[in-house]
Amino acid sequence: MPKSQLFDPVRVLYSSGHSVIEDAALICDGHLIAFGDAARAKAKELGLDPTSNPNQLLAPCLVDPHSFLEEPISGRSETLITLRKTAANAGYGHLALLPRSPSWRDRPERLTGFKNPQSDVIVDLWGSFSRNGEGNELTSHADLLQHGAVGLAEDDYCLPPSLLKQGLVLGEMGSAPVLIAPKDEKIQGNGMVREGVETLRAGWAPDPIASETLPLGDLLELYRQHPECSLRIMNLATASGVAMITSSTYKPMASVCWWHLVADRSVLDPTNLGWRISPSLGGPQDREALAKGLIEGALTAIAVHAFPLDEEDTQLPPDLRLPGLAGHQMVLPALWQELIVKSGWSIEQLWQALSFGPSKMLNRPEERLACGSRRWLLFNPDLPWIQDRGAKDAPSAANQPWQGKQLIGKIITTGLRG
Repeated sequence: MPKSQLFDPVRVLYSSGHSVIEDAALICDGHLIAFGDAARAKAKELGLDPTSNPNQLLAPCLVDPHSFLEEPISGRSETLITLRKTAANAGYGHLALLPRSPSWRDRPERLTGFKNPQSDVIVDLWGSFSRNGEGNELTSHADLLQHGAVGLAEDDYCLPPSLLKQGLVLGEMGSAPVLIAPKDEKIQGNGMVREGVETLRAGWAPDPIASETLPLGDLLELYRQHPECSLRIMNLATASGVAMITSSTYKPMASVCWWHLVADRSVLDPTNLGWRISPSLGGPQDREALAKGLIEGALTAIAVHAFPLDEEDTQLPPDLRLPGLAGHQMVLPALWQELIVKSGWSIEQLWQALSFGPSKMLNRPEERLACGSRRWLLFNPDLPWIQDRGAKDAPSAANQPWQGKQLIGKIITTGLRG
């Protein structure tokens, strides 16, 4: 992209609460300089001719409220450096990382080393609710938050209700978010895909719906008892779970993983990497309920929930492989096609779920377009491209779905320095 460029016309979404409009925008050296007539006047001074982009969208950056990065320095599949680059190329200006790591992020000193003033990608860290993520002993919540944790979280399963209750009663987290996954590992057992006819046909061990609904019931009851806390539900995955939150008097914010909105057990072949994820993949009715929950406000945010694996890990049989997918660069194109093109969502509704809602879950300021800022993305919803792990700007993780598949819609450029 040239150092200075006038987009006129281009579709612009300025911030939450605004509608998409057609406008002009001037960008110089990665910074938004001006909009509308001011942009045209400044461009004329610079001798710039306008570039017509009537179908492209200039919008605020995306936000990922929870993903994993276990080994930020020496990871074989992804490091903090490669993750920032991946996020910037995908339009993600803000990431929050869960505490799971060989050096579990349960102490203040383990929250250091993640800032980089040379990068515009904000990386927040969830501090661990329990010591070493074992669910037996509370960490020092106040110390973690004082030293920069965005909130408190665990792994992707539910803590014992007694320990959660203890932490909520102590209340050291104040208004900071507490992110908990409604997943009971004992009920799930070796189940890999949510129970259903397709699961049996494919030969996968079924994961009962109760592995989500029973712990979710405990979490909703705790929230009823402690409405002053900022409880967040991580990765709701079933229609039954959506119904429980919808009917609850006390509704905590909740997220859904993007893959659960574009795939289900009825559309994957047995060799697809997308079978092995956490929480378990459900059926078409689950996918429809999750999307409806976002539109109706029962769910707040779409998370990438990336868990990068290396080549060796992906070669294991699905039932022995760690669950998870990577691929921030596929999220916006896939959801644009699924939710806007196929389901009739508006651009504003999609950005609420991919940017403004995730910021709300993190208790962080919402992304917005502002003069002088580098926090913007330019998206072409009509541009076809091939998902290729070997591409120059592709993530380094091996567990990216849709290898060799053509996707429609691509980030053209962003102001973010990765």
